[in-house]
Amino acid sequence: MNDTAKRLLVGILVVGLLGVLFFRLVNSGKLTFSLDPLPKLENPTQETRTLVKEENAVIDTVEQSSPSVVAIGVNERLVNPFDPQALPRNRQSTIGTGFVASKNGVIITNRHVVSDPNAAYTVITRDGTKLEVEKIYRDPTLDLALIKTKETGLAPLKIGDSSKLKVGQTVIAIGNALGRFSNTVTTGVVSGLGRSIGAGDPFGQEVELLDDLIQTDAAINPGNSGGPLLNSAGEVIGVNVAVSESAQNIGFAVPINTIKIIIDEFVATGKISRAFLGVNYQVVTRDYAVLNEIPQGAYIMEVIKGSPAEKSGIEPGDIITKIDGETVGAPNFISEFIRSKKPGDKINVEVWKDTGGVGTTKTIEITLEEANTQ
Repeated sequence: MNDTAKRLLVGILVVGLLGVLFFRLVNSGKLTFSLDPLPKLENPTQETRTLVKEENAVIDTVEQSSPSVVAIGVNERLVNPFDPQALPRNRQSTIGTGFVASKNGVIITNRHVVSDPNAAYTVITRDGTKLEVEKIYRDPTLDLALIKTKETGLAPLKIGDSSKLKVGQTVIAIGNALGRFSNTVTTGVVSGLGRSIGAGDPFGQEVELLDDLIQTDAAINPGNSGGPLLNSAGEVIGVNVAVSESAQNIGFAVPINTIKIIIDEFVATGKISRAFLGVNYQVVTRDYAVLNEIPQGAYIMEVIKGSPAEKSGIEPGDIITKIDGETVGAPNFISEFIRSKKPGDKINVEVWKDTGGVGTTKTIEITLEEANTQ
């Protein structure tokens, strides 16, 4: 036997002995091994399940809520200027969104959507059913309107609690984007709370000051006004009201807690009685007051003609510093204070006036009147 053959034989014997040794070790339990070459990946599976759960929550919310979201239309009379003999045609245009608030046919939307008391408005459900409008309550301070229809047996959306909102919380907006794309769904988060803005109708010229709003990055477009802002449980936590024209992904909604009392009163009685002062204002911060040597309070930007404020002598440029002895500091102080009062209540208002470069302060007693809701 030559050397090569000897080395081959030794190698075979060594491999055989190692195999026997390996088998005995495994059989005795002293050596274990796994046939899986890679470890199990738990995190990707958990992350996928989390994402699917979040998506299902949005899908479920949309499926349950969409049938209760309606389109607000207006009847327009069109005349052909090139043919004086032609008969006028009627056309219905979608101008906003609303949602069902009660089984007896109450619909919530924005005031600026139905601002014209002489127009003929129509409520249209997702399946195309037209609901006849009986009357409309228009709130003068919240950009809110409640529409009473003749329909009964509607499915109302669940009302949530906006006081529990947290920045970063997921929200869902449903509406008729641009008046053409019905039941458009957008999602986002609560970007901020307690915001104040000047809101207007994107189809018109009306502008009003609103405060204590929810800011969201969920896309809100013209035509979405009046639609619901929902949490992931399908509860209404706000009414979409405006979008910033100077920035992207900045929309606003009126917190539902602000209007719960109004909704309940209207559903129960079919009418609303609201106190009215009649001012639009901008809060003067402490820093601005110090820099400009004026008192801190509410700077009056506009006084509504014929209002209790005008009758008492309040003018644009005045600063309301106190009401019933309470200092005006928070942006929504006056609006919340007036909401807590009834028509006929008397309030003492401390007003600072700039008379010829000299500031004077006086206290005025004002009797609040009932707001015009038509």
